[in-house]
Amino acid sequence: MVVNAAVPGICRDCLYRTGPGERRCRACGSPRVLRHPELETLSLAHIDCDAFYAAVEKRDNPELRDKPVIIGGGKRGVVSTACYIARIKGVRSAMPMFKALQACPEAIVIKPDMEKYARVGREVRAMMLALTPLVEPLSIDEAFLDLSGTERLHGASPAMVLARFARQVEEEIGITVSIGLSYCKFLAKVASDLQKPRGFSVIGRADALTFLAEQPVTAIWGVGKTFAATLSADGIHTIGQLQHMERADLMRRYGTMGDRLYRLSRGQDDRKVEPRGEAKSVSSETTFDRDLSRVDDLLPILRALSERVSARLKKAGIGGRTVVLKLKTADFRIRTRSRQLANPTRLADRIFSAGFDMLKREADGTMFRLIGIGVSDLTDAALADPPDLVDRLSYKRALAEGAIDALREKYGRQAVETGYTFGRGKRLRPEVED
Repeated sequence: MVVNAAVPGICRDCLYRTGPGERRCRACGSPRVLRHPELETLSLAHIDCDAFYAAVEKRDNPELRDKPVIIGGGKRGVVSTACYIARIKGVRSAMPMFKALQACPEAIVIKPDMEKYARVGREVRAMMLALTPLVEPLSIDEAFLDLSGTERLHGASPAMVLARFARQVEEEIGITVSIGLSYCKFLAKVASDLQKPRGFSVIGRADALTFLAEQPVTAIWGVGKTFAATLSADGIHTIGQLQHMERADLMRRYGTMGDRLYRLSRGQDDRKVEPRGEAKSVSSETTFDRDLSRVDDLLPILRALSERVSARLKKAGIGGRTVVLKLKTADFRIRTRSRQLANPTRLADRIFSAGFDMLKREADGTMFRLIGIGVSDLTDAALADPPDLVDRLSYKRALAEGAIDALREKYGRQAVETGYTFGRGKRLRPEVED
């Protein structure tokens, strides 16, 4: 990422256009001057709210402003998010709560208020849509935007429009955002993470290869701890090393992930910003011919529904972070239970596993007439199911599911069945009320 004081810039605090060589804004004295040689030509952005849940809670309770805040469940739960004060102490999203409190015992723990967060998220989304109709949400608090062709509408470059947006969100909604501006989705997402919180980073075409060469392999989507360890064992630690490897060699070693490594290490990402409608979840449910109560009877149906949801997610090129179980009792009372995963998923195995854990707690002898499973907090498929799932066994199951999908695509859905559904016949394929 090039930061060159010899090119003009934009003051992110007062939006004054600074001249070449000015280290601070001449109008307000702020050092937060945004500069880049390609600043006026780039138009693809990634916007991410900073520590969103915690920021909303601090906004609503000023007494929390200078205190470490963790949003999550009880002592046996996990961290949904943490403010930056708590992060300095080592608290991270998806960390078990007991470990988070060991790292930061003075933290204030707040139970998530998803209804409130969704409401604030919709406010931010509405402000994004005022900039461009090309908004692709990744989750409740982040999205890609394509502002190409909007200069005449706004009377300003995309960079200036985004700087105005960040200030507007801070003034009107009371939270902060970080922005990444580039020529493709991958680098816009990378850029938005560089200077959090209240960041605005730019990666252009001219400096992409140089910038990426210095980054660890974990900067690439899907490369987490486990897969990074695999690459490390092969002597690969930086993206620069990947830039000197052939596509065929990478695919021979790592399959389809090898192709992703080859392309993204070179800053090649031709995916477009694709606006989605108001769909907030993907689900499948069914009503039984007779009421059921035993886990053994409900389990194969849950598995079949999970596979159906997985197939729809894969076809749509999306994943989801939250798994939702729906049950309707014999007296027509509805129970919904949800579980947020550490990473978004589109795998039937992970959807089913989370649903099964919730079902076991609900199967207390109650008679049910309906069961459903779904995922919400929808996101881009590129962010779903990184190779370093919880353990090596999970990774192997993911590979096996990919092989099953390939066989079903070629020979039909019934060509391969799991042990949960094998031999169950029509019982697992009733009319579905999606």
